[in-house]
Amino acid sequence: MAVTVQLRSGAQNLSGICRFFVSVIIIRFLFIAYFYLMFSQLFNWRIGLAAAAIAIVVASLYLSDFLAKKIALDERRKIEQWVEAVKEVGSNMVQTNLTGRILIENSKDIPIIVVTEKDSILDHQNLDSASISKDPSYINKKLREFKNINKPIIWKNPFNTKQNNFVYYGQSKLLKQIRYFPLVQLLVVSLFIGVILYAIQTRNKSTQNQVWAGMAKETAHQLGTPLSSLQGWVEMLKESNGNEKIALEMSKDVERLKLVSDRFGKIGSTPHLEEENLVKQVESMIAYIKRRTPEKVNFSLNVHQQTHIPAMINAPLFDWVIENLLKNALDAMDGQGKIDIEIKNEISQVIIDVKDSGKGIS
Repeated sequence: MAVTVQLRSGAQNLSGICRFFVSVIIIRFLFIAYFYLMFSQLFNWRIGLAAAAIAIVVASLYLSDFLAKKIALDERRKIEQWVEAVKEVGSNMVQTNLTGRILIENSKDIPIIVVTEKDSILDHQNLDSASISKDPSYINKKLREFKNINKPIIWKNPFNTKQNNFVYYGQSKLLKQIRYFPLVQLLVVSLFIGVILYAIQTRNKSTQNQVWAGMAKETAHQLGTPLSSLQGWVEMLKESNGNEKIALEMSKDVERLKLVSDRFGKIGSTPHLEEENLVKQVESMIAYIKRRTPEKVNFSLNVHQQTHIPAMINAPLFDWVIENLLKNALDAMDGQGKIDIEIKNEISQVIIDVKDSGKGIS
């Protein structure tokens, strides 16, 4: 025999509470965004972002705790109403239903266990039947769990007034979700802030790169005028008798300055690639560096008997890379040693390996 006890309480408006919960979250996010936009000029953006994150977390914890307490109180009121309703049914009906099923409308997700003073199980509701069949101790485990969660509701035994029965109950799925909601929201907020920080960092880095590229291009532009003048003076020296050697060395330095200016001008722009002979390019850079290094430093170039290794490169930028590699090798050798350069032509790539006899990174 089954008795249907119908409960009417504020918990029937849980869907309305959830809608209110979502609305409050949306309003809170909009308020924080409005606050940040209004006062971002007055405060550092990092402080504003941290304050917004703290406000979200604190508001979330407060609202979740408020709703959890409200729902927990409402669920306890349900169980108390159920106990009172069963008392009114009558002692005979109660005894019958303690061995049968007592259905609780509108609260079927609240697990209930009814026990005696000696913790003998009289009845249970809304527990996982599959778990009960698999694990005989499942009900006792849930009983210990319920004792740690909620205080029991005392139910006077209608057949023995000196004996009390106790109704223990757990948390509904909705209450569990609300209690875990702050953790989920904290994860979402952390992810949201992480994305914002990454976007801001990327934007700042891009802006910084644009500034450096602009400064490099302006430097290259400013170098153009004196270089043109120096080139004119070199031509005049070449026409003078006895100054050919000086003019030749100055011409090399002017060409070097033009190369540096060209490199600065290409910073921040897409390099234009042309097919060049890598052997010739590397040999020219070795010759340039060799003239400016001590005699105790030896250079060797191994091209595996290939005099022409074509590749699509930007010559000024490629020379810059090779120059920096050779200079780094020289800095590690303290004025003496050996630098080996090897060029290997493979099927789809060319490998340039630079080795030195220096001390390396310590």
